[in-house]
Amino acid sequence: MRPASIEEAQQAVAQLAGARKRLFIVGGGTQLGLGAPAQFDERLETAGLNRIVEYAPSDQVVTVEAGVTLAALQKELAGNGQRLSLDPPLPERATLGGIIAANSFGPLRTRFGSVRDLIIGVSIVRADGARAKGGGKVVKTVAGFDLPKLMCGSLGTLGLIVTATFRVHPIPVAHATLIAHGVRTADVFPLVRTIRTAQLEPAAMLAMRRARGSWDVAVRFEGFEAGVTQQREKLRALASVEPAEWPQEAPSGALRLKVAALPTELEKVEAALPFAQSLSWLPTLGIGFAGAAAPNAADTAGAVDAARRSIQVVVEAAPFPLDPWGAPTAALRLHRAVKERFDPDNLLAPGRFVGGI
Repeated sequence: MRPASIEEAQQAVAQLAGARKRLFIVGGGTQLGLGAPAQFDERLETAGLNRIVEYAPSDQVVTVEAGVTLAALQKELAGNGQRLSLDPPLPERATLGGIIAANSFGPLRTRFGSVRDLIIGVSIVRADGARAKGGGKVVKTVAGFDLPKLMCGSLGTLGLIVTATFRVHPIPVAHATLIAHGVRTADVFPLVRTIRTAQLEPAAMLAMRRARGSWDVAVRFEGFEAGVTQQREKLRALASVEPAEWPQEAPSGALRLKVAALPTELEKVEAALPFAQSLSWLPTLGIGFAGAAAPNAADTAGAVDAARRSIQVVVEAAPFPLDPWGAPTAALRLHRAVKERFDPDNLLAPGRFVGGI
């Protein structure tokens, strides 16, 4: 199903609900491997919902339909010297609705936060076909829920996102990237501490493993020319760094993982992933991405289970079925209660979310 308008999408969801058919929602298809395979009867693609609804450059606020790609939005915003400060992979394909639903992000999260920090309003079509709105620039809200933030990471299990409103930022006048090469694993976080102590404010930081125990750490400064120059020179006085282009890193391998631990526990992360071919780490956040070969289901599942004994691991993509989440957390009861409130008949991507929700 490819609705060409929000009204068509709402009608389609209502008809499916009346027939008690299960629905799977797809944006740009960049995160289809995230979560367990959903059980569904119909698939709805949001590519036709591709309009910019409202843009107020002076207020630094934009409202878009869910099928607008990040690249298309950035092009529109750039005409007024602005941007949405999100940088998930594959911006030419990734839609704003999909980015919200998958909680996608990149290194700019270091300074600007994740989707939930930039979204200020959302409208959805509920499982029964009714429209609901929440957050900024709305007339009616869903009482009791912070709907925009609730949609972040929901993977299409709570509603069809049809519009979203975001806070945008000016495009920086200047930027500079510096890289420290060959940093020992144990020295990556001390470098972060040095940067913080010096009151430097990088827009992004990314550590990339080049060999076991050895990392390249990229630091990006953005802003006005004078401020960027001052921060760049201050870092050069504090650490052995050299100018470079910002690296375009992506996990390589059939198996792709998102991992998390305390920012100080990079040594633990590296030890838990001896099978990783590629490993990148957002050192101020304690979040990383790993890529690896997947020779067979049994060995790969065993390696992932072993890693989960010491760090948090989410399977983002695999060539065969793997447990995507690991052991359910204490929040599972709350997840189920929210699902029951929004989708009591379990019609939206059943089985995809944590705990088989």
